[in-house]
Amino acid sequence: MPIIEISTYRAPWFFTNPHVQTIVPSIFRRVKGVSYRRERISTPDEDFIDLDWSGVGAKKAVVVLHGLEGNSDRAYVLGMVRALNRGGWDAVAMNFRGCSGECNRQLRFYHSGDTADLDTVISRVIGTGLYEEIALLGFSLGGNVVLKYVGERENDLPPQVRKAVAFSVPVDLGGGSRKMGQPANRIYMKRFLKMLHEKIKMKMELMPGKLNDHGYHAMQTFKDFDDRYTAPIHGFRDAEDYWERASCKPFLSSVAIPTLLVNAADDPFLPEECYPVDQARSNPHFYLEIPAHGGHAGFIAFNAQKEYWSEYRAVQFLNKR
Repeated sequence: MPIIEISTYRAPWFFTNPHVQTIVPSIFRRVKGVSYRRERISTPDEDFIDLDWSGVGAKKAVVVLHGLEGNSDRAYVLGMVRALNRGGWDAVAMNFRGCSGECNRQLRFYHSGDTADLDTVISRVIGTGLYEEIALLGFSLGGNVVLKYVGERENDLPPQVRKAVAFSVPVDLGGGSRKMGQPANRIYMKRFLKMLHEKIKMKMELMPGKLNDHGYHAMQTFKDFDDRYTAPIHGFRDAEDYWERASCKPFLSSVAIPTLLVNAADDPFLPEECYPVDQARSNPHFYLEIPAHGGHAGFIAFNAQKEYWSEYRAVQFLNKR
């Protein structure tokens, strides 16, 4: 019954507000000390994925996946990469299609349930011949991809893949999308839709006639966006079908390697459905930790190392034998 009943995270007293935890790191945090080497790899459908490597000469590596409309230069990724390097791991920050500063070549984008691209990246990391052990780590949307991949592969994972960690994950995409559509999250929803609109406009320029944004500004929720773009582009019937098939929650019972999910109890993006207590109680490999505070991908901490608690926690879990 690997539910971690008592989390070690204690938010600084002036950072107990979940919106402060969510917004402040995104705007104000600066992470120094990470130097990337970029590599572009091809996908089976003649597209590309950009990887940013940060190595310390280790024989073990972590593939790090960002969240919706993030990239490898976001503070939460850079902070995690730095902590992993300090903890003795090479890190490979994966940029989802279209998130590395250049529009991808195919009509499709990326989405919460796309584990095929992650598998392509893992194959590349294994193909270097440098690593005896590989771990996976994801935030939010990237965390859903990680957990779904580990669960759907079950006992068919590459043998090098030994552990997984995920933070702030909407494991039930339908519930998460509906929560994001509530008035309290309007500021976040508007920001995401604005960022996604930029992707649509880039794709329209690259592929005239394939997409249009007529009436885009009338859209207010993920359902609006997913019904119009995500679902038809990626082979789903509609938003509900996409959410059901792409959610990692049904796969958690099949996780067969040590896997940690950390979802803060006050995460403003996550409804009750996104705290998979029953799955953790029934699966000895799936660990669930629910700190009282942390917001969405926050977990702010102040220390000499300038590391957030999530970074410390991830390294601690991955290095435990």
